Amino acid sequence: MPLDPVALTAALIRCPSVTPIEGGALELLEKTLTEAGFDCTRVDRNGTPNLFARWGDKAAPRTLGFNGHTDVVPVGDEAAWTCDPFGGEIKDGKLWGRGATDMKSGVAAFVAAACDYTTRTQPKDTAIIITITGDEEGDATDGTTALLDYMAETGETMSDCIVGEPTCPNTMGEMMKIGRRGSITGYFTARGTQGHVAYPQQTENPVPVLASLMAELSAHSLDQGTEHFDPSNLEVTTFDVGNAATNVVPAQAQSTVNIRFNDAHTGASLSDWMRAKAKATTERTGIEIDVQFQISGESFLTPPGAFVDLVANAVATETGVTPILSTTGGTSDARFIKNHCPVVEFGLVGKTMHKVDEHVDVEHINALKNVYSRLMSDYFA
Repeated sequence: MPLDPVALTAALIRCPSVTPIEGGALELLEKTLTEAGFDCTRVDRNGTPNLFARWGDKAAPRTLGFNGHTDVVPVGDEAAWTCDPFGGEIKDGKLWGRGATDMKSGVAAFVAAACDYTTRTQPKDTAIIITITGDEEGDATDGTTALLDYMAETGETMSDCIVGEPTCPNTMGEMMKIGRRGSITGYFTARGTQGHVAYPQQTENPVPVLASLMAELSAHSLDQGTEHFDPSNLEVTTFDVGNAATNVVPAQAQSTVNIRFNDAHTGASLSDWMRAKAKATTERTGIEIDVQFQISGESFLTPPGAFVDLVANAVATETGVTPILSTTGGTSDARFIKNHCPVVEFGLVGKTMHKVDEHVDVEHINALKNVYSRLMSDYFA
């Protein structure tokens, strides 16, 4: 009997797996996959729950991978919800609850499709790997990275992988992701000399100096976009002094910027550029500016080709919509998988993810399972 992805999604929603709590979600999936013939291994690391599942021979000439996460963001103001955020309730043709869109429905759809495939197919020259983490919405340091480390240690490999994140802005099937922009955060600290505002000759005010640097960075055009990517953008996200007194020049000021960058740049090249701008400002003003960086991921692209075409054809056949090949949006765990194998993302409409009353159309969950089922059949044809 085919595995119902809607029922599985509802069951996963009833697992309160707010990052980094497992909440029973991976236990449910491990049981479901084991019953369908998968060999399952928990790859927990530093308190982060992870699940690795394989069906078929390691020596198979092609191994198709699926990746997703069962952790969810907090519900926020529970009183603002019109339904139980962990109830998995179906009403008005929609399934409601935290994680309905991002991304328990995606996980349920590819698990259901894989279980249907494995229960009717002999594992000759075919193999499927499923990796599911409980750390995508958190720091992402011990989730998919831990699973990939485990695979490297045990000789497990995927030929290609699809990530089930929600990718469609408004209409089911309209968009798939063949890459993502990179992300770098810069933390700036300007240090001056504190003192009374009435005696400016005895102070060095770091506030206007840092503000000037932030304005200079914001006004700079990083690029005009590339063949597959939108233009890179830099945004100042915080400016903090922490000074409650109106008659005191503060000793320091801090600000933070985030850049989402395309393949015209690297994290290192942007770090060098921001560091040089800070140094020039220090040399011009005498105010010392320290800057530290965190690179969350480099930009990457899975070029249009056989695998991209295969996914796009499965989407178009099952939804009637030809997907746009996009690199828009934030980061995802595809940024780690791209170092292992070609990776593409396709999932549901993401309009309600992370919102109060998160929900997904029931028919979309079934359609997503059908896309993944067709993809498997075509991939191993």
